[in-house]
Amino acid sequence: MGRVLLLAAMLCVSACAWGPGMSMDEGAFRKRYAGMADAGTGDDAYEIVPINAELLSRQQAERERTRPPPREDPLAAVAADYDYRVTAHDVLSVIVWEHPELTIPAGEFRSAEATGHPVAADGTMFFPYVGVIHVAGKTLREIRELLTKGLSPVIERPQLDVRVVGFRGKKVQVTGEVVAPGSIPITDVPMRMQDAISQARGPTAEADLRGVTLTRGGQTFTLDLQALYEQGDLSQNWLLQDGDILNVYDRSRNKVFVLGEVRRPSSRLMVKGRMTLAEAIGDSEGFDPVSSNPARLYVIRGSFDRPTIYKLDARSPDALLLATQFQLQPHDVVFVSTHELTRWNRIISQIQPTVQLLWQAVDTSNRAIIIPPPP
Repeated sequence: MGRVLLLAAMLCVSACAWGPGMSMDEGAFRKRYAGMADAGTGDDAYEIVPINAELLSRQQAERERTRPPPREDPLAAVAADYDYRVTAHDVLSVIVWEHPELTIPAGEFRSAEATGHPVAADGTMFFPYVGVIHVAGKTLREIRELLTKGLSPVIERPQLDVRVVGFRGKKVQVTGEVVAPGSIPITDVPMRMQDAISQARGPTAEADLRGVTLTRGGQTFTLDLQALYEQGDLSQNWLLQDGDILNVYDRSRNKVFVLGEVRRPSSRLMVKGRMTLAEAIGDSEGFDPVSSNPARLYVIRGSFDRPTIYKLDARSPDALLLATQFQLQPHDVVFVSTHELTRWNRIISQIQPTVQLLWQAVDTSNRAIIIPPPP
């Protein structure tokens, strides 16, 4: 019997050391990463930083200092003096005034595109009395001058107008989180990134506009259209050209993970790439009032070999004012520790069946002993 009680006491004393569930042991953490530092990963392989007003001010100053400079649009010069140049597969409409025989009427039931002059794959177009002329790469003004020169021997002082009625040659691809992804033709109106997304019927609710990628000529550029919408940063709105691929990523990459003693542990999607520590806790329905230890609220950030851990003592409600200003980053792990008394109760609840079984075994063995009567 004494041995059973001794064993139960030993189990209870060591309960908090190996209790069930997750726990944050700062001493063990420091020891683990101190070993990494000794192995050559650096003296600052770990860091536990308290969340206070000084930290928030320092982080705000860091964000202001590291704000990316305005991007330079490679086609800025082209945008300043934009003039559409005809390409293969476009359809042109040529109107020669006072000469209806040279102007193909669209008719009531036929569109101008259906009756226009298509540009062949080799960049040429046929026109009566002028013959086959090369128009690809030329502006409408240049084509008009070319046709005027060709008609001059036949028509005295010809007056004509040239228009593009079918923009089929130049296109950009819009993919990803837009309502209607697909090919969008480039017209005589300059098309920028925001214009292309609008023609694709806008972004979906799952779009992450902070990281829109533009692929051009084998190179990929990342632009922040959210800065365009919210801050008016026009440097993010590049002019598009033929063959560009515009991709709008979804926001699944912008997740934070809320674990530990909250009412609903889960991964949370950041809204427009922003979420505060208070929002993450609130969206998880708050601390568990029975089992949580708000004095040990952690935010784990960074890679495994060099993490940074931020700690907030949230026992006082006014400490949550700091949490409303602490900005989370994608893939942050928010962890709420378990209260020591909760860990004790959990280990007691798990060893209780074993203790009861041992007690029953001892009790049964005692009953089996038959004491002989005195002589």
